[in-house]
Amino acid sequence: MSTSAGCAASPIQRAAISYQGLQRIETYPVPEPALREAVLNALIHKDYTSGVPIQISVYSNQLLIWNPGQLPPDWTVRKLKSKHSSQPYNPAIANLFFRAGEIEAWGRGIEHIYAACREAGAPEPEIEYEQTGLWMKFFFAPELVEQNAKAEGVSETPVETRAKTPDLVLAALAATPEQTLAQVALSIGKSLSAVERVAAKLVKEHKLRFIGPKKGGRWEVR
Repeated sequence: MSTSAGCAASPIQRAAISYQGLQRIETYPVPEPALREAVLNALIHKDYTSGVPIQISVYSNQLLIWNPGQLPPDWTVRKLKSKHSSQPYNPAIANLFFRAGEIEAWGRGIEHIYAACREAGAPEPEIEYEQTGLWMKFFFAPELVEQNAKAEGVSETPVETRAKTPDLVLAALAATPEQTLAQVALSIGKSLSAVERVAAKLVKEHKLRFIGPKKGGRWEVR
């Protein structure tokens, strides 16, 4: 799964399928209203000066949305999850979505996400805030995780043997040079330690180099 605002590593995602008579019904692991609200929030609160895209990654047990944005000064995740005033990072974009009818009320996006998950009987999502941005983590129901684990054993191995980690790292950095290695790890579905080892080797082999300051610099694929 991916959006035009970012990239995604999607090892596996399957809907639970049921039938009502002859009608096929697909129930996705993340309630659609919650996912829609999370993507809107990411678009409205993204720091567009960073040059780093919003990233959506789908795994067999969870869906992650990473937004390179910042909370208002002195705000915490606890405050974000409680009743709070609306302070969009990009007021013009927020107003555009409001006028288009995509936002029903100001300052209630997170509340709507949690309510949608409760109504659907889905696991409660988590929010994690770090210096470079904000994570919204949706977890799948245990039965779907088990289903995906069985499917992974059948379909994932051929893909992994064809796509080498160094090639994935180089492709990710060529597409978005401003990414951090943590963001690369997320986008290609590898651990940060594995990506750091590969990047160090690529630098040593003169296939990759970092230009500029640690914060605000970029990678160059050679």
